[in-house]
Amino acid sequence: MNGQNEGSPAVHNDDDWRHWCDEWSIRADTIYLNHGSFGPPPRRVQECQRSWQQQIASQPMNFFVRHYEPAWLESRKRLAQFVGTSPDNLVFVENSTAAMNAVANSFPMGRRDEVLLTDHEYGAVLRIWQRACESAGAAEPRIATIPGTIESADHIVDAILSAATERTKLLVVSHVTSPTAVILPVKQICDRARERGIAVCVDGPHAPAQIPLALDDLSCDFYTASLHKWVSAPIGSGFLFVAQRCHGLVRTPLLSWGRLAPNKPTTWWDEFIWPGTRDPSACLACVPAIELLEQAGLSAFRARAHYLARYARHNIVELTGLEPQTPDSQEWYGCMASVPLPRGDATGLQHGLWQSHGIEVPIFEHNGQRSVRVSCHLYNSRRDIDSLITALDAKLRQENQ
Repeated sequence: MNGQNEGSPAVHNDDDWRHWCDEWSIRADTIYLNHGSFGPPPRRVQECQRSWQQQIASQPMNFFVRHYEPAWLESRKRLAQFVGTSPDNLVFVENSTAAMNAVANSFPMGRRDEVLLTDHEYGAVLRIWQRACESAGAAEPRIATIPGTIESADHIVDAILSAATERTKLLVVSHVTSPTAVILPVKQICDRARERGIAVCVDGPHAPAQIPLALDDLSCDFYTASLHKWVSAPIGSGFLFVAQRCHGLVRTPLLSWGRLAPNKPTTWWDEFIWPGTRDPSACLACVPAIELLEQAGLSAFRARAHYLARYARHNIVELTGLEPQTPDSQEWYGCMASVPLPRGDATGLQHGLWQSHGIEVPIFEHNGQRSVRVSCHLYNSRRDIDSLITALDAKLRQENQ
């Protein structure tokens, strides 16, 4: 992990990365270890968004009539390069939830059809598909159980696909799980699902930038993602990927003009350009966010953030004696690590870490296990992790008194 080219930053050396902190405007009283929930945008991204908003505020007619559609198309082209697909397979949406709703609004289901999810799926996604199945008169979504201790990719794939039946029409699976920060082997999952004629929608808000992503290579039918997490674009930016074979299925949940008159929608993605008058600045500002990560070097960023997540994982395990679910490998977790904690009040611990120590880090209760999920980005340091360990030690001791 520490092997670096001569002159390149060393993943373990905070001084080599300190200058990146100036790109963010995080409050001085905050140790922010929750990029995986709400990633704060860098200053240059904030400035880009404000510039677009100023154009809208100062002359909205000029922006919307003359500049909006070309800017949307150019930003989409840049995003498509970043995530490895053709622009014609992508549309901007507000976030992965909006994208998942678009898929649920479009995917055809009959009364005997089933949708399969896992027990590590995001709660909002489960609710979306519960409603979609209910509206279609289909069966209640099936839930596959991911093993409590993960041994191999085949272990995961077998556990998920063994829960499918002859009625399973769609598999919805996270690329990186939200409550447990596990990188799932989605390529193998997609390949096995296609062998059985099962469509796949990958829920991927944590994947772009955190792990290498080439959408055309995954063989999935749909991919939903947010850009306000690891890409660090503004909140309100996300995308929906639709494989070419599924273009004809997609119906936007928000039907409006699609294209600004006199243009008329002619493709599936046209319908997403103009879903009504709104502020599109968040999506247009994704370009400087991508450029910042490329300036830092995507491989270097991932190695540094994983080093910090691993440093946190090792120190928390040493503190508690509780082993995580996955092997200690970048194959299984990237810029964030979920580490089990002793049983106790998850909400109270999270509140106490913020209230007493200024540390923002989520404490989850998942499948009966309390865990801390530590997210790391370019602005974090080992000092942040050390502060967390000290605070956790104090809080856990208080709980035992």
